[in-house]
Amino acid sequence: MYEPKNFERLLGTNGFSDVLLRNHFTLYEGYVSNTNKVNELLKSAEVGTPAYNELKRRFGWEWNGMRLHELYFENIKKEGSELDKKGAFAKKIAENFGSWEAWEKDFRATGALRGIGWAILSRDTETGRLFNVWINEHDGGHLAGSTPVLVMDVFEHAFMLDYGLKRADYIAAFWTAIDWDTIEKRFAGK
Repeated sequence: MYEPKNFERLLGTNGFSDVLLRNHFTLYEGYVSNTNKVNELLKSAEVGTPAYNELKRRFGWEWNGMRLHELYFENIKKEGSELDKKGAFAKKIAENFGSWEAWEKDFRATGALRGIGWAILSRDTETGRLFNVWINEHDGGHLAGSTPVLVMDVFEHAFMLDYGLKRADYIAAFWTAIDWDTIEKRFAGK
């Protein structure tokens, strides 16, 4: 059984109302609960039946909804943090994208794509190369063999309560709340 993690440390984060955060935590807790429910139902479902097949498909949605939200909340810090622009992570960004500014512009543009989903900076575990990717749904669009380094939720529930349709304003607020220490640890594989 999976237990929801407590992210109340984020209450009071600039650019994110407590009402929005509490609603988002509740949504995340639903993914944890549903991951457990689907997992239990799979234990008794008859293999090869339509019910079994649908549960198998649904499990990826619930599981990734749970884990992506955990990665998202974990890479936010109430006051944000400063990035070491001379460190290995910043150097790899410049190497893969030409400059920090080019990467940031691309990441923000990825998050601003029309539709629901996630903007994720992923690291190819084989080569170390970094990619900004759009994940349309929790269970589709992930790069096989890659590790999420930075995760930004751009489903409407992540911003509409505070920003309405102004996704760019949400992205700007998210940017100021990034915990770069966590991002650098993920990049380093820790």
